[in-house]
Amino acid sequence: MSDELLTSDVVGLTKVAPFSRRGFMTASAAVTAGYTLAAGPVRADVIKTDTNGLTAGDTKIKVADGEMPGYFARPSGVSNPPVVLVAMEIFGLHEYIKDVTRRLAKLGAFAVAPDYYFRKGVDLTKISDIAQLLPVVNAKPDAELLSDLDSTVAWAKLQGGDTSRLGIIGFCRGGRTVWEYAAHSSALKAGVAFYGPPVDPPNPLWPKSPTQLAPDMKAPVLGLYGEADTGIPVATVEALKAALAENKKTAEFKIYPGAPHGFHADYRASYRKEAAEDAWRQMQAWLAKYKVLGS
Repeated sequence: MSDELLTSDVVGLTKVAPFSRRGFMTASAAVTAGYTLAAGPVRADVIKTDTNGLTAGDTKIKVADGEMPGYFARPSGVSNPPVVLVAMEIFGLHEYIKDVTRRLAKLGAFAVAPDYYFRKGVDLTKISDIAQLLPVVNAKPDAELLSDLDSTVAWAKLQGGDTSRLGIIGFCRGGRTVWEYAAHSSALKAGVAFYGPPVDPPNPLWPKSPTQLAPDMKAPVLGLYGEADTGIPVATVEALKAALAENKKTAEFKIYPGAPHGFHADYRASYRKEAAEDAWRQMQAWLAKYKVLGS
């Protein structure tokens, strides 16, 4: 595939520095463990978060045209926990995204990751070739995506979540979703976008990119980016930052020196431990600052 056919998040995925396959799971082991194969080999020392003290599992979320699969995790025995949406990468609802929801639940959140690509009837986690996966995820209309997220919030409220303390975090394409949802939802209190593309390729299903939506942002967003992301040039991040500042919107950015796209994804070769751990701390502090996390 030529770069012209790839979205910027995918360019970043496909141009990570060379690596040795030592220290990675076999493909069969990765599938057994619940990880996607489309992103490449899966690291053997992935982070595994247990469910001790949590209630977690698969669920169904009522949406406009049916039921959407999802995965949730929440602290057991805690009434009215804050709600945090988890916007996934392009690879579907696989083990890394589920683990992130459990990490958030350990912080006291009712975290839920909706599988908003479900209508295509294919399991994205089982696709091993990005070329086969892209037509599915690129066909997702923004209007439908935002409606699905609103439905997820409504579901979480019915389950006892405190949607007056609503946050969202997302990775890769899900990072873009954070920006889009922050421009859409008046209920959102804060968002954190991990390397979400500020600019979109031409797509009639995506009317406005995050940068174009700068005047419409309704919630403060923290943007976490890698300086060595080959698909998201620092200049585009700086342009988004400038557009937000011009429109007097609350946002902060941190750009990690030498970090590639996907630096938080502990299952991939792109993982950078120091940057990932700092980014997670920054995320916690941001959501706490805007009263999503914490008492």
